[in-house]
Amino acid sequence: MKEEFYNIGKIVNTHGIRGDVKVLRITDFSQRFAVGEKVYVQDSKGQLHAFVIDEHRVHKGFDLLHFEGVNNINDVEQFKGNYIKIAASQQTALEEGEYYYHEIIGCEVFRIDSGEKIGIITEILSPGANDVWVVKQPRGKEILIPYIDDIVKQVNPGDKKVIIEPMEGLLD
Repeated sequence: MKEEFYNIGKIVNTHGIRGDVKVLRITDFSQRFAVGEKVYVQDSKGQLHAFVIDEHRVHKGFDLLHFEGVNNINDVEQFKGNYIKIAASQQTALEEGEYYYHEIIGCEVFRIDSGEKIGIITEILSPGANDVWVVKQPRGKEILIPYIDDIVKQVNPGDKKVIIEPMEGLLD
């Protein structure tokens, strides 16, 4: 069976001439970018390249990474716009009530009171205090659902089902 890989960041640009990459983080686990961690980057042909991080720092809200054996901007230029990934086997166990993005994206959202289907979660935003789930409704309109206990009542990633109790005005 082929191993799955999950996105943890996107290379938005190179940084300097010695092969550093500027990364937009899309994981809550900053330790994914720790020195010594193994990551993968897919090139434009779909080929996965394995790298070991040997330097990490944060600069202007982005993670700057340098990989072992990469010493020139030309070695990483081809990866601009591509995702940094980890293998599924690198995932760590989560506490109860915590979920990986890939477990939530694709879940159907239903109202607790009527059982009415609201839509499907297509994206997760992390603007601040809590995540916000982007839900695409059947007629195409998107709504934003804050991931807070007052609204999200039940999450079942195994069944790809989420139950919410929308507060007034949330679905308008």
